[in-house]
Amino acid sequence: MRAGLLAAFLIVIWVADRQTEVLDPIRRAGLDATDFIFDLAAVPGNVWQALSEASRSEDAIYNRVDQLERENLVLQAKLQQMVALRAENSRLRALMNAGPRERNDVLATEVVGVSPNPNRQIIAIDHGSRDRVYVGQPLIDSDGLLGQVVEVSSDAAQVLLISDASHSIPVQITRNSVRAIAEGTGDLSRLRIEYLSTTTDVEIGDQLVTSGLGGRFPMGYPVAKVVAVDRTDGARFATVWAEPLAQLSRTRHGLLLFPEGILAPEVNLGARAPAP
Repeated sequence: MRAGLLAAFLIVIWVADRQTEVLDPIRRAGLDATDFIFDLAAVPGNVWQALSEASRSEDAIYNRVDQLERENLVLQAKLQQMVALRAENSRLRALMNAGPRERNDVLATEVVGVSPNPNRQIIAIDHGSRDRVYVGQPLIDSDGLLGQVVEVSSDAAQVLLISDASHSIPVQITRNSVRAIAEGTGDLSRLRIEYLSTTTDVEIGDQLVTSGLGGRFPMGYPVAKVVAVDRTDGARFATVWAEPLAQLSRTRHGLLLFPEGILAPEVNLGARAPAP
């Protein structure tokens, strides 16, 4: 009985739908409801797609920023020696016919760790002997000299910062070419120069660059700026305090310098994996 009534009801609806427009509003309402359900079901997928695209865009931005930082380091290396060369040029115009001094080949590297020993100021970089990194190799950042390599493994190396208490470096004042030895103090913000005569021409604000003596560090790379000169009455020697120009505690990337005539490995300016 119920089946027959249901069949008759469906037949009446079918006929009404085919012959009249009475059911059109109901049909439209049903289609609208179906579209809403489909749109609602698609929300999770659309949200996931939008998040994925945003993540890819963010990764691309980070990679581009990292690439630009590395390219900037290479460009800064070309400019650093200009400080010393400009000062030298004013005193040595008779040598203008000599060939221009070329910068050393460089290899961009990234700081991946810091020594946990509070008595040593050592950082780790992500290049090693596979990239021809060697003990004693200088490392600079975009502002000045960071230090020198003291240990090398196949894929990494350790760099002793110029501020370490055991480190010393031959320097000269760009203003007058006075030479001295700058020593680390264990303080990232201070270097010390001792055993300068109290009559030595050194002033606050003088720029110190590598002198090239000893052959370890190439000449002309910025090292520090004089911030204080202690001259004690009756003393034979003055003590000079200088602030390193390199960002010893904050730098993320550096450039390894190779001697003239030795080609550096091909510099990869692309993004590297982030440090663990």
